[in-house]
Amino acid sequence: MKKLTSVAVALGLLSSAVFADQHIDPPQEVQRLHGFVKAVSAERIKTDITKLVGFGTRHSLSDTKSDTRGIGAARRWIEAEFKRIAKGCEAQLDVYTVSGMAQGRRIPEPTEIVNVIAVQRGILDPNRVVMMSGDIDSRISDPLNGTDDSPGANDNASGMAGTIEAARVLCKTKFPGTIVYAGLSGEEQGLYGGKILADYAKEQGWRVMGVINNDMIGNIEGISGVINNTTARVFSEGTRYAETEKEALQRRYSGGEIDSPSRNIARLIDRMADDYIPNLDVMMVYRLDRFGRGGHHRPFNEAGWPGVRIMETNENYNRQHQDLRTENGIAYGDTLDGVNFKYAAKLTALNVVTLASMAGAPPFPAEVTLHGAVKPSTTIKWHVRGDEREAANLKGFRIYWRLTTDAQWRWSHFVPADAREHTLENVVIDNYFFGVASVANDGLESPVVFPGPMGAFELAATE
Repeated sequence: MKKLTSVAVALGLLSSAVFADQHIDPPQEVQRLHGFVKAVSAERIKTDITKLVGFGTRHSLSDTKSDTRGIGAARRWIEAEFKRIAKGCEAQLDVYTVSGMAQGRRIPEPTEIVNVIAVQRGILDPNRVVMMSGDIDSRISDPLNGTDDSPGANDNASGMAGTIEAARVLCKTKFPGTIVYAGLSGEEQGLYGGKILADYAKEQGWRVMGVINNDMIGNIEGISGVINNTTARVFSEGTRYAETEKEALQRRYSGGEIDSPSRNIARLIDRMADDYIPNLDVMMVYRLDRFGRGGHHRPFNEAGWPGVRIMETNENYNRQHQDLRTENGIAYGDTLDGVNFKYAAKLTALNVVTLASMAGAPPFPAEVTLHGAVKPSTTIKWHVRGDEREAANLKGFRIYWRLTTDAQWRWSHFVPADAREHTLENVVIDNYFFGVASVANDGLESPVVFPGPMGAFELAATE
């Protein structure tokens, strides 16, 4: 028995020696994220969607004075709900409105567009921001009709309710970076709320690392008749909108057409679904938005920041932008009976774990470069921006690589916190795409940062 014990100890010591570098690698699964998922309530989301539908119409041109009907009543309720949530938070949650005037094709007269935001201040780097958004407003067939009932149960009370629920869950925890929960107005009139908030973010000096726009997260019955609650779509732009001519030339020779910061947020979301959300598979759609259509992440992309859209996979166009009516036995209109609240909760939970990972991560790698032309191995280098307090949250970095035709990162290697470069031996630079993510002590990770300006988060945030 003593001999067997000695052998076991020897094997253990040998294992420790051979795999010593692996002992510093934090777990890739973070247990508290499972707790966040369980904390998301389908019943609370149902209550909030029902409340928003109860305002009759939330059209941007609807009544702003009434306490019971119109967009004014809706946004005041959202603000009050955020403030109520703030009273029970562990983190600081500042609630206020950000507004601006708008006029255009769907806003004939100058109209005030009011966004409601709740800002959960980061404790280490409060200017590093990730955002979840939903839309307050709704519409029916006529985009200028601000009078008739427009329930907007799925489009987009579901996304707004999900954003409120995410604040309820995540404000119980303090994170290094800031999380903004945004209720945006004027989406149906021309994405005005997003533009107003993007301008405000620049004025405030926020470094926006990512915007997750939630627009229709509650429908599981497609117009084709399919019923499916196990998939979700994530739309993301492949090349940064704010790219310069010089950056485009570099991308042409180095690659990166499908590795913008937005695209790598989509990959992170896909991985979060696989690891933490039961019975949910993400479909990454390599397109800014649905064909010929738009969403409220776009103004942030146009400001130079990463942004994606999370939404249901199967849309029902009979329930979108429709007057309430029944024709030929078909019920038209965006009403409560078209929302699956458990599915909306599932997609809300996907947001929650992604926000937690991004806000909980150490500073994202910056100035990432790749080296190895005409060599048998590849070297990746990076810098880190942040002070000593943030360094205490940095466990290390994970180097990722994949085949150029792969949708998702395939291989990874962990390196310690003091590393600023790493060489992958016998991995030829010509055959793969590469990136690096920062890893916190508890295993939370940033999105993968692709080398060069085409993949840089910090560059996108500071231009």
